[in-house]
Amino acid sequence: MRGDAAGAELRAAGTAAAGRRRVAVRRSQVRVPAVRAHKLHLPNRGSVLGFGHADQREGRSGQVLCLPSGAERSSLLPQFQKHHKNRVLLHRLLQQHHPPPAHRNLVETPCKLPWMPQLPVSPLPRLLHLSALNFSSIPEETSSESPSRASAGPVVLAVTVAVPVCVLSLVAVLAACACQGRRCAYGRKKQPNVEEPLSECNLVNSGKTLKDLIYDMTTSGSGSGLPLLVQRTIARTIVLQEIVGKGRFGEVWRGKWCGEDVAVKIFSSRDERSWFREAEIYQTVMLRHENILGFIAADNKDNGTWTQLWLVSEYHEQGSLFDYLNRGTVTVEGMVRLALSIASGLAHLHMEIVGTQGKPAIAHRDLKSKNILVKRNESCAIADLGLAVKHDSVLNTIDIPQNPRVGTRRYMAPEILDDAMNTNIFESFKRADIYSLGLVYWEVARRCCIGGITEEYQLPYYDVVPSDPSIEDMRRVVCEQKLRPNIPNQWQSCEALRVMGRIMRECWYANGAARLTALRIKKTISQLCMQEDSKA
Repeated sequence: MRGDAAGAELRAAGTAAAGRRRVAVRRSQVRVPAVRAHKLHLPNRGSVLGFGHADQREGRSGQVLCLPSGAERSSLLPQFQKHHKNRVLLHRLLQQHHPPPAHRNLVETPCKLPWMPQLPVSPLPRLLHLSALNFSSIPEETSSESPSRASAGPVVLAVTVAVPVCVLSLVAVLAACACQGRRCAYGRKKQPNVEEPLSECNLVNSGKTLKDLIYDMTTSGSGSGLPLLVQRTIARTIVLQEIVGKGRFGEVWRGKWCGEDVAVKIFSSRDERSWFREAEIYQTVMLRHENILGFIAADNKDNGTWTQLWLVSEYHEQGSLFDYLNRGTVTVEGMVRLALSIASGLAHLHMEIVGTQGKPAIAHRDLKSKNILVKRNESCAIADLGLAVKHDSVLNTIDIPQNPRVGTRRYMAPEILDDAMNTNIFESFKRADIYSLGLVYWEVARRCCIGGITEEYQLPYYDVVPSDPSIEDMRRVVCEQKLRPNIPNQWQSCEALRVMGRIMRECWYANGAARLTALRIKKTISQLCMQEDSKA
């Protein structure tokens, strides 16, 4: 009996103790406005992880929403996440006896829960029933962090370091660019004008004349003339003085550059093609010759109303051969000198110079007394190369300008007048120049004074065509009637005039292939000049 009574008492005590250790999950929907993680140290019961809060609705305080720690926590967590993604399923583990004697002295220690985000929790639609949790079996929570937190630490640290470094690097690059831009702007501001020192120091103050300057730059360079910058500098420092002539394509002015006279041929903007072509021909390599007009510069100038196209060349105060012959007569020696210089200039144009610095053969196409200038020493210089053509012997091509101009009708060769010239052969253009040269010689010879007898100046065919003949007028006279300028009989009494008369006839052949070449004419007149010099 005593044994049974003792057993029953022990069983009752065990049941009571077990009841005190039981923890039931209260089925109620709980809204937790603010959650704080804690590690709860329970006397003689190990430790659990949970969330402490104050339940305002039930008026209770000090209650704990908790989850077990250790192995049981890792086994329960997937179930919470399965039912509520991105949320925290909280369970309030209430003590069966309120408050349990064993839990009167709870020590709360704040701790981190990296595996559970601190988010506001909505009312829980479903609660997991936990029963008969033995707190004594729960091991004490360690302070080590989860693997995901450990792996996230270096990434956060790297980002934290990299972002400021990148920002600082970008700021440094922008600052360097800004400093470089300021330095370049300052350098451009301090850089001197390339034209001012060139014009004032190198050109104006050099003490050299235009002739010396052209000689130095053409012999030391490509031989094609002055550099473009020098041309522009000279052209923009010229002061126009007076107009000396007018033509179909503009005006010719006398200008001043550093005290020297220069000729400025001003084209209108509608004749840009003629201006460009003439400047291009003048700057041909190795073209410069004492009997070809000395080219100086080409430039376009805007006067505010329209654009002027300037072609600057040497100035010859005697003017054109046309003007020179109209003003007075010439001696026999003067006639020979004029004729020789014209032939020399034309021979240089027609001649091809082979080599790396060679010159192509060039035909004038508009040779006449108005396009030949008389120099101070009574020699001539061929000018106005706007209609000239160049021959490329390597490719056997002729560079014919795209220009509506044609030669002067009075000086046109028979094959041009009747449209029978073969323009695919460059020799045809040279032969047409020879025909025109014979007419120029006739103009010069008529003004030669022999025994005090001179004839007034006249243009070729003055007696058979109008003052401004048409192509049809010239074709009828030259091609159909086969007329040529008259050679007076008194020329036979002078050896020089007789030779000149023979040269003229050989220049006027209807068959271009039968005409003399410029080089042959030059040699013949050179011999004549030697004879005249020996007589003197």
